[in-house]
Amino acid sequence: MSKSAEQSSEQRALVLVGAALEKKASQLVLLEVREFTSIGDYFIICSGRSDRQVQSIAQGIQESARESGFTPISVEGVSRGHWVLMDFADVVVHIFYQPVREFYDLDGLWADAPKVQLPEPYSTLVHQFQIAAEQHS
Repeated sequence: MSKSAEQSSEQRALVLVGAALEKKASQLVLLEVREFTSIGDYFIICSGRSDRQVQSIAQGIQESARESGFTPISVEGVSRGHWVLMDFADVVVHIFYQPVREFYDLDGLWADAPKVQLPEPYSTLVHQFQIAAEQHS
């Protein structure tokens, strides 16, 4: 049995969250969407402060997923670095350049989906990166 078959969708989502945070993704949220859509169990939405950081976050996520024994079905938008969509079947990752995230407002669109309380150290990192992003604004 492969490593990915042994992991739950939540465990895979947390692997991807960790990879995004390693690249200092800001405003990261993990939404449980299984009750709202058939396209996945979880959405990860996060931001980068530049197109290069968005690309770096996507690369880091792909590398961590591969090391954990799973790969995306599809990856779109890496070359532009404004909105990268990574489909891992049960987990969908959206990485935005911050102004693009505000324009498309996926957070508002999926506002009814419950936010997953992230375990430590992830929740602390999300908070720290949020403060740092606000200071750069």
